[in-house]
Amino acid sequence: MKILWTPQAELDRLTIFQHLAAENINAAISIDERLAEAITRLTDFPRSGKPGLIEGTRELIPHRSYRIVYEIAQNAVWILALVHTSRQWPPEAEE
Repeated sequence: MKILWTPQAELDRLTIFQHLAAENINAAISIDERLAEAITRLTDFPRSGKPGLIEGTRELIPHRSYRIVYEIAQNAVWILALVHTSRQWPPEAEE
């Protein structure tokens, strides 16, 4: 199964990296590697994450501070978002 990233998830990854790198580049690299490894494992074990809070999604928490939100569709794992676990998820709907 292949991995595909949404633009939002790519932006989330960059934002996480930049935020951590501002304080500690080694921590930024370590977290990015941990996220990448967890996502790579999804190619072989796409259902390893628990059912997500948004219907049709799944969630994987490879580190106590980060959640990977994804869905399985069209023989691919779509990475939808990378979210800090302290943040509201799912996001509240805008009115």
